[in-house]
Amino acid sequence: MSTDKTPADTTIGFVGLGHMGGPMAINLAKAGYVVHGFDVVPEAVEQARAEGVVPVGSVAEAATGADVVITSLPNGGLVAKVYEGDEGVLANAPKGALLIDTSTIDVDEARGFSAAAETAGLRHLDAPVSGGVVGATKGTLAFMVGGREDVVAAAAPYFDVLGAKAVHCGDSGAGQAVKLCNNMLLAIHQIGVGEAFALAEKLGVQDQVFYDVASAATGTCWALNVNCPVPGPVPASPANRDYAGGFAVGLMNKDLGLALAAVEKNGVHAELGKAAGQIYRSLNETEAAGKDFSVVYEEIASKSGVVRGGGAS
Repeated sequence: MSTDKTPADTTIGFVGLGHMGGPMAINLAKAGYVVHGFDVVPEAVEQARAEGVVPVGSVAEAATGADVVITSLPNGGLVAKVYEGDEGVLANAPKGALLIDTSTIDVDEARGFSAAAETAGLRHLDAPVSGGVVGATKGTLAFMVGGREDVVAAAAPYFDVLGAKAVHCGDSGAGQAVKLCNNMLLAIHQIGVGEAFALAEKLGVQDQVFYDVASAATGTCWALNVNCPVPGPVPASPANRDYAGGFAVGLMNKDLGLALAAVEKNGVHAELGKAAGQIYRSLNETEAAGKDFSVVYEEIASKSGVVRGGGAS
């Protein structure tokens, strides 16, 4: 893409308009880019259309004529399906187009997609995100980016719209490596925050009181300040919507599976990571699988005999 192009002259194909991709595509459209969006869920497409995204009927249509193609998909298998084949991104994006994959996938998968893109005459970055649906909506995501330095520089205008920070983590696959480490830590944090609330409640401490102290003390973290697992203290957290939306248990379970596979492959001692993996594997087998991963608090509270509002049963 020519560096002198304005947003209005730049076409972005966006594939995957779900909880994360939808708000990202909308923010790019609001910034003046021409965004052609595709998703297999009609409701997601309609919501994006209402906010300025131009719907298209296929992956091939999203990629055709695009200066940039951004993907936001649940797993590497779907990324492969979108990238490969006669109707895929690699076969239909113009030579020199920039591909930014914001999905969280296996490190080796990301490297493979990058190599395939280069062979097809395209530029590729793995750029998984952190910040959740709130960050996607507000444009405050953090991107962990793997790829060539010149390609990262070319992607800077889009990262500036979508996030508060984009860190070049290294060569292809490095963004995914950092994301897997980050999400293992996040899972541990979210469980720890849930356990702390349960203990505070059993000790007779009200949720708001514990939050007011911990959020300003050494226990502060994103899992508390933004994704607070109890309703009340953080009005925007999924806990206030019966854990609807947000980052689903199923996705956290998937990311932990990737992280723990890397743990085993590299001989890392990660007892808390393994414990978190078991907890989310079990939770993923329940009706909570589609809810935000902070719903883990409800299982902790139930097993602890917590009565909402503080106290013990």
